[in-house]
Amino acid sequence: MKNTPDILFSLDDKPNIKQSLTSAVQHILACFVGIITPTLIIGAALGLHAEIPYLISMALFVSGVATFVQAKKFGPVGCGLIAVQGTSFAFVSALLVAGFAVKAKGGSNNDILATMYGVCFVGAFIEIILSQFIEKVKKVITPLTTGIVITTIGISLIKVGFTDLAGGYGSESFGSLQNLSLGLFVLVIIIGMNVSSNPWIRLSAITVGMVLGTVLAYFLGLLSFSNMVDLPTFSMPLPFKYGFNFDWEIFVPVALIYFLTALETSGDITANSLFCGLPIKGDRYLKRIKGGVLADGINSAIAAMFNTFPNTTFGQNNAVIQMTGVTSRHVAFYIAAILVLLGLFPVIGGVLQAIPKPVLGGATLVMFATIAVAGIKILASEPIDRRRSLIISTSLGAGLGVLMVPDAIQQLPEFVKNILSSAVTTAGFTAIFMSLLIPETERVQHEKT
Repeated sequence: MKNTPDILFSLDDKPNIKQSLTSAVQHILACFVGIITPTLIIGAALGLHAEIPYLISMALFVSGVATFVQAKKFGPVGCGLIAVQGTSFAFVSALLVAGFAVKAKGGSNNDILATMYGVCFVGAFIEIILSQFIEKVKKVITPLTTGIVITTIGISLIKVGFTDLAGGYGSESFGSLQNLSLGLFVLVIIIGMNVSSNPWIRLSAITVGMVLGTVLAYFLGLLSFSNMVDLPTFSMPLPFKYGFNFDWEIFVPVALIYFLTALETSGDITANSLFCGLPIKGDRYLKRIKGGVLADGINSAIAAMFNTFPNTTFGQNNAVIQMTGVTSRHVAFYIAAILVLLGLFPVIGGVLQAIPKPVLGGATLVMFATIAVAGIKILASEPIDRRRSLIISTSLGAGLGVLMVPDAIQQLPEFVKNILSSAVTTAGFTAIFMSLLIPETERVQHEKT
């Protein structure tokens, strides 16, 4: 590890309890909204309102367990860094398609959740296996293909965020001036705080925006806690509470996301290593990446088992490491403990479920657009020559075409339709196929070597 003046506590240092708690709270502040938001979006869109508090509790509980696994390291499992794990946004689009497919067949809430968790549980083994071949996979999944997929994920989720901003699916007041004004109020606060030169103001922008938006919603009469009356005091984690179903047609789009998440995780761990002053080349670095991706897959299997959606290594907390100079992995144990405690008490989920949809939409619109921007940055990290331009335009055209005109594929066989109905899957498969179909020129290959 490099000894730099920016690092206050190195990887194996043990800050005292006060220092560790202070640092842990800052990490949770950076990641909390990201952990719970996918569950709020999926639950609301699929009409799973009665289950949302429990699902949020399990999202927090599993995030704590998963963060502990990553930081502690169990043999080859884990990266040994402050790598906070949380619910992945990347799966939201594919899981919504899966949920609506089950719902269209007359499936109950239990059927929807059992199928989604069954598919996610099996899919996690894709990432577990890929962790052992991460170098070879990187030769197929390049910054070009991951950039296309991440951009498509962000763009496809913007529709979800803007729907919430207008009032949410099925809202009687959808698109009302009150809903739009409330969502824009949150949006303006987040943007205003993000242009501040103070890093802590930027870090807390989304949380503050949602808190102030919820307060305003209360005075507008849009906030109700009636759903909390029947909530239990303690939420017991029950493996496969909703059952276990599996559907091959739904599995394929989710499987592709797992395939790409392995590389996204390796990028987050690389950035984390860099901020911790650790080498990002060589055998030790590769071992850390493999351990992190392996833990990512195992944690996603644990997530499905305990009734929440796939987990991934968050990049949000890398900014906290960089700003505080606290790189000690022991802080992650405090983060994990706090998240587990938060998850065991469903009243927290009840409060979060009460957040009005325009408030949630005002915050997630920025978050989802940021995902798209991250994808664009990846695409722009290398010169966009004629080959890359053709692959990008075709992949985005196919993916976004399916998103904008979903009826265009309704006459296809059911299996094919379910695969292509996800914009992310369509764009990802197209990018991979065209990358293999159109080889790079000798000149470009020579420049890379």
